[in-house]
Amino acid sequence: MGRMVPVSLWAVGVGCMVVLLASHTYANEPEAAKPNENKPQPMLDCRFDRGAAGETSEAFPSDDVFRPLIADPKQPQFFALWQHANPRNGGSSYNLGSVAIGENFGFYSKRQGCDGWQVGLLTGIFSQFNLDQKNAELINTDFNVGLPFSWRSGNWSARLRYYHQSSHLGDEFLVRNVGFQRFTVSFEEVDAILSYDYRWLRLYGGGAYLVHREPATIDRTRLQWGFEMRAPAMRASVLVPFLDRLIITPVLSTDFKSAEEHSWIIDTNVLGGFEWSRAGSHRRFRIMATYFHGYNPYGQFFINQKIESIGLGAYFTF
Repeated sequence: MGRMVPVSLWAVGVGCMVVLLASHTYANEPEAAKPNENKPQPMLDCRFDRGAAGETSEAFPSDDVFRPLIADPKQPQFFALWQHANPRNGGSSYNLGSVAIGENFGFYSKRQGCDGWQVGLLTGIFSQFNLDQKNAELINTDFNVGLPFSWRSGNWSARLRYYHQSSHLGDEFLVRNVGFQRFTVSFEEVDAILSYDYRWLRLYGGGAYLVHREPATIDRTRLQWGFEMRAPAMRASVLVPFLDRLIITPVLSTDFKSAEEHSWIIDTNVLGGFEWSRAGSHRRFRIMATYFHGYNPYGQFFINQKIESIGLGAYFTF
């Protein structure tokens, strides 16, 4: 298939984001009404907002003090994604469907405004389907469960996780690929990410270590880093007149991973598009174009399958 995405295309995309960031025509929110003590204030979402409220200790918080990583392929979240994938080390290109169901559920949080800490439970299911085969053949499913601890102080935030993953190949895939070398993939991993927000830019970085892994020959360590750019928000009615109550935010994010198992070759995942939200609500909806280049992040294909893909997906945040 050759080089799937010309460099000029990504240059145009980045250029458009720079123009959006430089523009002064955006409105962060619909114009606020005059203060009214009797009017309920919008609910604060510390994943995206900053607040100066008083100290709170809360069970089952509805948000988090660490913003989820948009472009991390293994971030527990809800998405449905179409990709045109090209195996880089042999095989024909194909259309891939990828879906995920997952979330970080907060158990307890103690904060001063949005500064503080939180502990919870993460769960995630990641499945991939070959859309070129009859009945959209299931290729693989990863199951993740673990304990995340998050922290924030001003523009700095961090996340520490301990989680388990088990991977399972689809029956239809195994029937069609007679002789495929199948092996058990299961591990427990500790990972840590430190993040810094500066206006519209977020930078993050960290690493991970496999406490237990099967097969035992997999190398233990990996690095991860990336950035997110969120342009100033504007009213959605600028693009879609009947959605005047919604706010739209241009978003660009890139996640990089480098594993000892792959001699530190860098895997790259790029997402760019638009996010819709409503003031006072924790729900967000994104339409994102995607580009991935590196080792397949799912199941046993992580060991030795290199892929390159472009795609389009819908992402949901609750």
